[in-house]
Amino acid sequence: MTGRFGRTNKERKALLRSQASELLWYGKIETTVAKAKAVQSYTEKVITAAINSYEDTIEYSKKVKDSKGKEVEIKTVKDGVKKLNVRRKLARKLYDLQEIKGDKENKTQFKARTSDVQHPLLEKLFNEIAPKYAARAEEKKQGGGYTRIYLLGARRGDAAEMAKLELID
Repeated sequence: MTGRFGRTNKERKALLRSQASELLWYGKIETTVAKAKAVQSYTEKVITAAINSYEDTIEYSKKVKDSKGKEVEIKTVKDGVKKLNVRRKLARKLYDLQEIKGDKENKTQFKARTSDVQHPLLEKLFNEIAPKYAARAEEKKQGGGYTRIYLLGARRGDAAEMAKLELID
């Protein structure tokens, strides 16, 4: 972690958690250069942890009686030990952002879409971001480098150097 940003340890950790969560959810954020460098380091570690464990799942089947008394086999997929451990660690490192209702989506459609998702940011991290960057790592034969910083120039008012931090496609 670079710099203290004129904040206490608790405030600094909250700032990093917040900005890393926003970056993973929206794909880009605009902030000062010093904060962007700190958030970049923090986010890269989070993504690497997700990549190293996203494939660890356990599939099992269970026999249940349906309403007609017939036995039906239900297949379920759960997180493995390693993935569950990493998921819990990342839940402590990131804020839990909630899904936003779409423009042309009514309330029942929104509830149906989000009924089984308890932690949307973690689901996005393990189901979308980690597989994408794992495939990229296989293709390029290298890990890391999941984010990019663009310098934007001085902010009006206090002349702080601004930067745009974004996830690489």
